[in-house]
Amino acid sequence: MANTLHNTTTRGISFHDQSRHVSRSLSFSSNLSTTFFHSRVCRTVDMNAAKCVVGVEQNRRGRLVVKSKTDFDELGVDISLSPRVNAVKPSRTVAITDQATALVQAGVPVIRLAAGEPDFDTPAVIAEAGINAIREGHTRYAPNAGSLELRQAICHKLKEENGISYTPDQVVISNGAKQSIAQAVLAVCSPGDEVIIPAPFWVSYPEMARLADATPVILPTSISDDFLLDPKLLESIITERSRLLILCSPSNPTGSVYPKKLLEEIAQIVAKHPRLLVISDEIYEHIIYAPATHTSFASLPGMWDRTLTVNGFSKAFAMTGWRLGYIAGPKHFIAACGKIQSQFTSGASSISQKAGVAALGLGYAGGEAVSIMVKAFRERRDYLVKSFREIDGVKISEPQGAFYLFIDFSIYYGREAEGFGKIEDSESLCRYLLEKGQVALVPGSAFGDDTCIRISYAASLPTLQAAVERIKKALISLTSAAFGLVPTVQSVSSHVEQRLNAKHLYGNWKKKYLGLEMKEVMWSVTRSTTIPSWERVMKMMKSLNETALKERMDIPEQFWTRSHFKTYSKCDLYE
Repeated sequence: MANTLHNTTTRGISFHDQSRHVSRSLSFSSNLSTTFFHSRVCRTVDMNAAKCVVGVEQNRRGRLVVKSKTDFDELGVDISLSPRVNAVKPSRTVAITDQATALVQAGVPVIRLAAGEPDFDTPAVIAEAGINAIREGHTRYAPNAGSLELRQAICHKLKEENGISYTPDQVVISNGAKQSIAQAVLAVCSPGDEVIIPAPFWVSYPEMARLADATPVILPTSISDDFLLDPKLLESIITERSRLLILCSPSNPTGSVYPKKLLEEIAQIVAKHPRLLVISDEIYEHIIYAPATHTSFASLPGMWDRTLTVNGFSKAFAMTGWRLGYIAGPKHFIAACGKIQSQFTSGASSISQKAGVAALGLGYAGGEAVSIMVKAFRERRDYLVKSFREIDGVKISEPQGAFYLFIDFSIYYGREAEGFGKIEDSESLCRYLLEKGQVALVPGSAFGDDTCIRISYAASLPTLQAAVERIKKALISLTSAAFGLVPTVQSVSSHVEQRLNAKHLYGNWKKKYLGLEMKEVMWSVTRSTTIPSWERVMKMMKSLNETALKERMDIPEQFWTRSHFKTYSKCDLYE
């Protein structure tokens, strides 16, 4: 019997093609991992004898469709997957990044702020070291645990910068810090063990636990506490099955940095539980903004023996494509990680490892090359924090490190968007912003907090400025559509202006009777400068109505919508 598997789930995205002055619509699939496409072109890729049809094409109605479909026609094979794999969710950040890339390649001017990837080039000294490695013939297999040269350089870095001492046999170099973390979880967890993960969390932590047949235990935090875990809450959820606590500082997705005092409180709790180990993910260590400082968990009293320190080169040195990370810890655990790696991937790229040696040779904390990038990240952070704080109702915890903002947009949940539908959660809001604002962001639900959205500011300042403008306009359209503000305010203001002109009121008199409040309403609501709060708009419209009544210019009933608040009478414009 033929077995056929189709993946054709699509979502619609409308956009405006300014070059042709026409409106188009684009649908995109949730699975674009094997997509190769150009506008209106569909290619066929042979994948394990399965016909994989993927691409972007325009149908008869002028609708662009990005799609991915795999046909297993007439194969008659069992296509079931391992229960362990079925329990794992695909990476949302990777999926959204792929979708945004698909849209850009299809001609949609999407601003991509989803990926956690620096926009800077790898520093020239590092790149040159990689080039020289190729020219000098360093192109063979590297030792499984990594070259001795790089492991020695890592040991020196950890001692000088982090205050923790290791020998080369206590370090394993992998194809990125993600592999280092995954191998550590597999090495120390048994079926039924619990992995404690503070939320918001990096999307891969819970899935890594599931791959190890362990149970992720999510520890919620609050934006009012800068997303830092509460030691008392941590202590309350530790059980005899607790095997791992994963800490990430500076944090992805929040940018929070754990102060040393809080880490010491956590260490005191960890010390009470012999089975509990700690993975300290320090990949954003050098991207930190004074006065915040970084503390390695293994440097705290009594924590060296139970801490696995993970770091890498992707973020601070802008080396994401080089795929190079490492883990350091007690030899017993590190040898287990190396055993897993020997059967999975073997050693990391020999060329990348030569570049890694050059990176660690740049000086303390990456030297000037890294400090220049951090300075730019801080400038971008400051701009975004200032811009989004102008929006009433939006909550922000100012990040102290990394290059992410994790913003609470839940004030917009429950509102209806014309032509889109109801904004129910972070995912629907992200889809709305992608459709209406053409900005790709990551829903907070992917990180364990559905009230927020992650914005990566690993993009140039002009790009971020354009993105903020688009986001604000989309949110204002959402506010206006939800409450029926724009047409009502325009109608009322036009009527008042006509009546004032008829009374021959000019200059300062006219300005007085129009009222600054009405101008604020018009500029705030219809010209997209800021988003006024519900109470502010109510107050402004009350003043406008009083001005109209004072001049005996009763606003016709047709200009007002149904009132829900008797205290404001006709001043309530909201449906």
